[in-house]
Amino acid sequence: MIVRTFEFNPISENTYIAYDETNECVVIDPGCFYPDEKAELFNFITDKELIVKHLINTHLHFDHVFGSSFVEEQFQIKTEANKNDEFLLEQMPKQLQMFGFKDANTKAPQIGKYLKENDVITFGKQRIIVLEVPGHSPGSVVFYNQDAGCIFVGDVLFRGSVGRTDLAGGSHIQLITGIKQKLLTLPYETIVYPGHGQTTTIGYEAKNNPYLQ
Repeated sequence: MIVRTFEFNPISENTYIAYDETNECVVIDPGCFYPDEKAELFNFITDKELIVKHLINTHLHFDHVFGSSFVEEQFQIKTEANKNDEFLLEQMPKQLQMFGFKDANTKAPQIGKYLKENDVITFGKQRIIVLEVPGHSPGSVVFYNQDAGCIFVGDVLFRGSVGRTDLAGGSHIQLITGIKQKLLTLPYETIVYPGHGQTTTIGYEAKNNPYLQ
């Protein structure tokens, strides 16, 4: 599986496209905000002649869904996310104002399919397992591809850090418990693709992340 990373919007959010030799792909957390960012994402998909099979979100904070409506419209597909984060879409104008995006005029998507624990997402020859790891947000999920040895974690886990838990529905205890029970039990060589910042591995975080010791 090939993973292409884009860094989008003023909050430097990581958007991912994962695809394989079949040209089928998934778009994960489309955070494209500016017109040139939307064009970059669209052009990559069309230039590679990729077929978008799923639009999946680790969670629904505004910086991870800026481009969701755009992707939905361009590729005739619906957002898939956990139901417990649905309230964040209703609160999106409030979120934007709180973070200084007063004139963002961003259209919030609607969840077309709910994702829950142990759901399987398939595209091409790939198989992704959904794991619920709430705490950063009530509906935070991660996407684990065992065969490819990687996991997309959104804002659950970062290199040397973990997601903030002071936003609506957050819980630090719940987050740390979920990370230890569901992520640190994975093979240490598993590559971690976070929602912000550089990639890491489960092993590195298990040994070095100060929040997990």
